[in-house]
Amino acid sequence: MSQTPIRLLIAASGTGGHLFPAIATAENLSDFKIEWLGVPDRLERELVPSQYPLHTISVEGFQQRPGLGTLKILVKFARSLVQVRHLLKKGNFRGVFTTGGYIAAPAIIAARSLGLPVILHESNALPGKVTRNFGPWCHTVGLGFEAAIPYLPRAHTVVVGTPVRSNFLQTSAPLSFFLPDDVPVIVVVGGSQGAVSVNKLVREAAPTWFAAGAWVVHLTGNNDPDVEVLNHPQYIKMPFYNDMAALFQRATLAVSRAGAGTLTELAITHTPSILIPYPFAAEDHQTYNAKVFAEAGAAWMFQQKDLTADLLGSKVLYLLQSPEQLQQMAQATASVAITNSAEQLGDLIRKVVV
Repeated sequence: MSQTPIRLLIAASGTGGHLFPAIATAENLSDFKIEWLGVPDRLERELVPSQYPLHTISVEGFQQRPGLGTLKILVKFARSLVQVRHLLKKGNFRGVFTTGGYIAAPAIIAARSLGLPVILHESNALPGKVTRNFGPWCHTVGLGFEAAIPYLPRAHTVVVGTPVRSNFLQTSAPLSFFLPDDVPVIVVVGGSQGAVSVNKLVREAAPTWFAAGAWVVHLTGNNDPDVEVLNHPQYIKMPFYNDMAALFQRATLAVSRAGAGTLTELAITHTPSILIPYPFAAEDHQTYNAKVFAEAGAAWMFQQKDLTADLLGSKVLYLLQSPEQLQQMAQATASVAITNSAEQLGDLIRKVVV
């Protein structure tokens, strides 16, 4: 007689940084019956695989000053808390796994009010407010970076790294566009937020790189009004690219923001990088992430306010002309890369949710 699979609710919403680690973890829990908790009109509607039923609640973060808007957010929060509690009871769920963000708060409170265990994963070196406030309520908080431990003194923490999509752990398929085999390739990743400033610097610096024989693959995002300004035979621009595993594996060097998900992908693919933290990220958490890589020798970090096109151009050119330095940086990524993070989180969930 076959055993009924344990039912697990995964609460992950909003950005790839929250969703991709959750999806990668879910792929390692085929023995569980998984359902998903998200927010209407966010990325989860596109990214969450169809085999996971998606439930949505209307909840948002407390980012603004107290006022009438705060009251509306509180009402939404209370309503969502009731909805999640009802879902957990009705669905006979045995636990919750969440990757943080504002959707985690009602999920954690509802689960704990029913005596259900919660495993939370925090990918950033500076844990978010929800993690800092509700981490102690959880059975375990899995961390992407050891640097996060001091910020969670009352939580039970374990460093597991951040799960990546399974294609990052495989030999990638060829790129869907042409790149010569024998040229250095600079991959520019502005991120979903704040790409415009990086894009401008890159376009101004790029002619120096072209002259040195490099090709540039520039992921511009879709909010750049000047996207058509630069055209060159060695310059490939597109808003996004789906197979980042193949692209990072081909890259000689990446110029990137410092979101935890992207940094994990750079580490797994052993890609040296120049990191420009997004200065308006919540609590400047990207700077904390970038410092981990810089201190390990895997990347060079520059604050956006200190960076000019001339400086960026010269630093990239120096690295392109210093293969030993690039090799040292690539080797240093091994100290921050945990390749079996999804398996570790899956095993942790199996131990806790029974």
